Amino acid sequence: MDEETIQLLKERVRSQLELDSAMSDEEMKRRIEQVVFQWAGSHPLTAGEKVKLVRRLFHSFRGLDLMQPLMDDPAVTEIMINSHEELFVEREGRLTRLPFAFESAERLEDLIQSVVAGVNRVVNESSPIVDARLRDGSRVHIVLPPVALKGPTMTIRKFPDKPLFMKDLIALGALPEEPAKLLETLVKAKFNIFISGGTGSGKTTFLNALSQFIPEDERIVTIEDAAELQIVTVPNLVSMETRNANTEGKGAISMRELIKASLRMRPNRIIVGEVRGGEAIDMLQAMNTGHDGSLSTGHSNSARDMIARLETMALSGADLPVAVIRQQIASAIDIIVHLSRLRDRSRRVTEICEVTGVMDGEVVVRPLYRFEEEGERDGRVIGGLKASGNSLQHTWKLRMAGMAGSLGGEGA
Repeated sequence: MDEETIQLLKERVRSQLELDSAMSDEEMKRRIEQVVFQWAGSHPLTAGEKVKLVRRLFHSFRGLDLMQPLMDDPAVTEIMINSHEELFVEREGRLTRLPFAFESAERLEDLIQSVVAGVNRVVNESSPIVDARLRDGSRVHIVLPPVALKGPTMTIRKFPDKPLFMKDLIALGALPEEPAKLLETLVKAKFNIFISGGTGSGKTTFLNALSQFIPEDERIVTIEDAAELQIVTVPNLVSMETRNANTEGKGAISMRELIKASLRMRPNRIIVGEVRGGEAIDMLQAMNTGHDGSLSTGHSNSARDMIARLETMALSGADLPVAVIRQQIASAIDIIVHLSRLRDRSRRVTEICEVTGVMDGEVVVRPLYRFEEEGERDGRVIGGLKASGNSLQHTWKLRMAGMAGSLGGEGA
């Protein structure tokens, strides 16, 4: 069906909407069907074409217009709208340009406004950048002109209907069973674990998988910029997300405020979806004040690099000496799991490291497992996590949890 015909039918439907702005979804679908059947009287269509046309018109008013079929496609993991004329999708790690476009920048901006309004957010010229989420949990990042030079820009990161379990990640080759079993033990024993990695490396997916090892009788508080986590195994769960300022520049609620508020909710563990700035110091202090077993993620190129980035973020949030910050990091974080997206577009765990303390003024990071590449076959990288030979040094949390026999080796 050509776009000119769709625009013509949209106008016919829109004229009916103006007569009845409070129309229900069922009534709107019925009116759209009437318009399509009338038009089909002089323009023969098959039954399948009529169904597709009705669905497309309905989605243009009550769904995500051109995006809805892509949102319904489980193979699509990311939708990238660079402008109303330039659309890309990611399927199975590969980017492709779509052969269609929005009719105008105004139509795309109307869609953007309906998305942000649905999650109580605001985006406009004075506040042109916003993170939001759709009802299905997909993450949306929006940038408007004048910041976006080509026109309104929207990126949608989709998530599976059901979160992946660790067994699914093992089956996908993200990590072997032995280190997965280690991580399960460490989560149950309340080790503080930080997940690092680059954009699109699977940090949130992995955090979800780890959270499934949290005992179901605990109370969890999650804190995120835009809610993405899908924790389904813990019934006593409080989920919070930040809020942008309103049009008057008031009412913003930051990650730092939410972390401080969470401490008054009697959580057993705190899960911070992603640490990006000064809230790092609040997260570290929370981990150091009795909230063992907490989890978080951050962007970095390696486990060692994550320590440096945490230092920088914590320093931006508190006027403390570097030595104090490093001691806070070493005391708060027990384990760093680093994820990478390899050249074959697969997502793998490439490091599992223990943070053992501070030596000569530097935070000590000891690898427990490292990814070793063994070659390439049919375009896929062959290799996996290999034990480094280092045993876990700090095992007192295992003893406190009655799990001292779970792992070999002696430790403090």
